[in-house]
Amino acid sequence: MVYSKDSLRERKKNEICQTYMAQQLLETNSLPERVKTPRSPQTHRSADISEPELHFHLQRNEDTTSAHNRAPWKSPAPERGAPAARLRERPSAGSHPRGDGHSGGRTRRTDPTQSDGRLTFYPGNQTVDLPFINFMKRHGTVFLNAYTNSPICCPSRAAMWSGLFTHLTESWNNFKGLDPNYTTWMDLMEKYGYRTQKYGKLDYTSGHHSVSNRVEAWTRDVDFLLRQEGRPMVKLTGDRKRVRVMEADWQNTDKAVHWIKKEAINLTQPFVLYLGLNLPHPYPSPYMGENFGSSTFLTSPYWLEKVAYEAIKIPKWSSLSEMHPVDYYSSYTKNCTGEFTKQEVRNIRAFYYAMCAETDAMLGEIISALRDTGLLKKTIIIFTADHGELAMEHRQFYKMSMYEGSSHVPLLVMGPGVKEQQQVPNVVSLVDIYPTMLDIARIPVPQNISGYSLIPLLRGKAENEVSPRGPRPSWVLSEFHGCNVNSSTYMLRTGKWKYITYSDGHSVLPQLFDLSADPDELTNVAIKFPVIVHSLDKKLRSVVNYPKVSSSVQEYNKRQFISWKQSLGQNYSNVIANLRWHQDWLKEPKKYENAIDKWLSRSK
Repeated sequence: MVYSKDSLRERKKNEICQTYMAQQLLETNSLPERVKTPRSPQTHRSADISEPELHFHLQRNEDTTSAHNRAPWKSPAPERGAPAARLRERPSAGSHPRGDGHSGGRTRRTDPTQSDGRLTFYPGNQTVDLPFINFMKRHGTVFLNAYTNSPICCPSRAAMWSGLFTHLTESWNNFKGLDPNYTTWMDLMEKYGYRTQKYGKLDYTSGHHSVSNRVEAWTRDVDFLLRQEGRPMVKLTGDRKRVRVMEADWQNTDKAVHWIKKEAINLTQPFVLYLGLNLPHPYPSPYMGENFGSSTFLTSPYWLEKVAYEAIKIPKWSSLSEMHPVDYYSSYTKNCTGEFTKQEVRNIRAFYYAMCAETDAMLGEIISALRDTGLLKKTIIIFTADHGELAMEHRQFYKMSMYEGSSHVPLLVMGPGVKEQQQVPNVVSLVDIYPTMLDIARIPVPQNISGYSLIPLLRGKAENEVSPRGPRPSWVLSEFHGCNVNSSTYMLRTGKWKYITYSDGHSVLPQLFDLSADPDELTNVAIKFPVIVHSLDKKLRSVVNYPKVSSSVQEYNKRQFISWKQSLGQNYSNVIANLRWHQDWLKEPKKYENAIDKWLSRSK
């Protein structure tokens, strides 16, 4: 660590702990140094936090392919020169694979890694030290344009576990997820002889999350504007020895490490292990206080010192009067329309990056456990997230947006058969995980899913290999139907263009961004390029009849709200007044109840 010495920087260190200038890791085959993580009895997060997680997939396969198909990679394990394992032939359904079988796969999924995953590939990044993500970059493949199919927890995970777009699973919000009887890729891998294990947060089926979260999603068409979150804030906890801030995530990481060292090492069949983390999602704030909701970015000095404070970029904002109406609604309900100093914004982003650093250390525990057991060279690792984190970009925090900070996710893969030091520019999305997992295990891929296998791209043979379903599309789809946004939203990303449209395609102005000329997405050029808008809208409608989907979501929201209201009986007025929007609601409760009654009385 290198610390600044001049007085100006000393003052900044006192404000945000200490400035850390990340030292570049040597380009060697050795693993980065792990942090010391003594167990801590303290837990700083409630169990119902339901945002992005770290997804990490490990797949070990025995060596059965011919030598010319072998893709050796620089092993970080001590034993250099050992032959690289390759993808093996799949076992038949219900049988165990032949051989010594430590074949295994592990998927790790986490909240956003940088406000979206951009930290995983920005060259020369000096903002935060992420040694194990950088390790995966050197020894594997990073996807430069990976996207969530819905920028919120449960619907995004439903897409990843099912391989289906959100409108096909009807995972409309954090309460309405995937049918629990749906056959996931892990179910199929277990059927074909894999030993499967899951730890941490899953959150892809229905019935989870708070009442507030549900009601806010159901009533987004109501003609009112209420703050649903506390003002984003930062909180420093512990001291420079405090490593385990997110104790629940560390405990799940400990379980995964123990499973690798005590069970995976002794298996005679291939395995797939999933670890879901909450970090780096904001923590819950006091529910009934001024800062309600989950708007606290919390870390310890230990992690904050890994962030280069001066290197943090302050995002540009449009004025409130110039904001797109949907963006204004989001910013207001997230309590971000007030005044923020540059120091406040920089602190929020610094604390967020520190939370990413803690996440990276958990990834390091998994990689180190594989190295220690001799499984690393036989294991495919996938690191991704269900969505990003705006961290005050576009005057917002959280996700629920199609801006890069929210919809762009990290996706890194390393292991046998995966090309090293490769950056893939193709647009991909989380529905591609499903066919990729099955492709790795040599299990037949269902033809009715939305995703395409990433294996050709991972092997660096994208131009030479074509999926049995045809060539990979040159676009990705993301959609959102939940809270903090007052209109169903659809995004088509292709080439340099990002097209965003809303509801029925007419009642709300669309957005078009040229990401090559405007990577910060500050200039909507939809009016300037009507031909492009028409072409992209036509393509989008060929993928999804989005006006019809939007209408279905509106009907669903109304049905759900009516059922919930009837279940409360005489307690309805008191309950709805004391949800997360209580501070605004209690100022004019009758006004807001009347607005809901008017909404319910409107014809479909």
